Amino acid sequence: MPSKIHSTAVVDPAAIIGDGVEIGAYTVVEADVEVGENSWIGNHVNLRSGAHVGKRCKIYHSAVIGEVPQDLKFEGEESTAILGDDVIIREFVTVNRGTKALGKTTIGNKSYLMAYVHVAHDCTIGNNVIMANAIHMGGHVEIGDWAILGGGVLVHQFTKIGAHAMIGGGYRAVQDVPPYIMAAGEPLKFSGINAIGLRRRGFSGEKRIEIKEAYRLLFRSKMDKDEAVKAMADSFSSSPEIQEIISFVQKSERGLI
Repeated sequence: MPSKIHSTAVVDPAAIIGDGVEIGAYTVVEADVEVGENSWIGNHVNLRSGAHVGKRCKIYHSAVIGEVPQDLKFEGEESTAILGDDVIIREFVTVNRGTKALGKTTIGNKSYLMAYVHVAHDCTIGNNVIMANAIHMGGHVEIGDWAILGGGVLVHQFTKIGAHAMIGGGYRAVQDVPPYIMAAGEPLKFSGINAIGLRRRGFSGEKRIEIKEAYRLLFRSKMDKDEAVKAMADSFSSSPEIQEIISFVQKSERGLI
């Protein structure tokens, strides 16, 4: 199926446009841009050089993908902003490309970014992530698969948010948020495991109980972090989910919420 490009769109001849792509009115597609097959690009979208869009993506009106980083250290080096397959980008979202630190900003398959989200340079967003309206992220943020962020969340640079975590709307994340939990409050705090989300994604009752007990040791006992990690390792040595929690805690550089 041939691509369908509106007569007012400006598409650089060097851009790689897949079969079945639709590009709306007044959209600009620069050189060194790739758009995967059957993707839909709305009106007034700007795909800057370095933007790589996967298959079957939808990018709504006035979004900007691959703009140069808002980083004073950026010196024009080549870098990319990469969208996986089946990604939805709503109106006025901005995704900056990477810097020499990492070289790329990435958004995983089937992630959904709602209107006015800003993804800064060198961020890594996993698969199936949902980001509600007006979330702003600093550079080098990492978000795991299946995480959900409520509207208006502010994420400090270099912060890590674990897989299946859920952050309530309007809060600030300035420290790392471990996997499988819910977080809310000012300052942001642990508010239980994401039990409903885990159940919907097929985690058994036994697994949810293990995760709940691990976080009781970490956040609700009188143990310090190292003692809690040892207790988790001793109690759940064969659980991949608990091992993921332990690894996240041990690798945290900004500290936990």
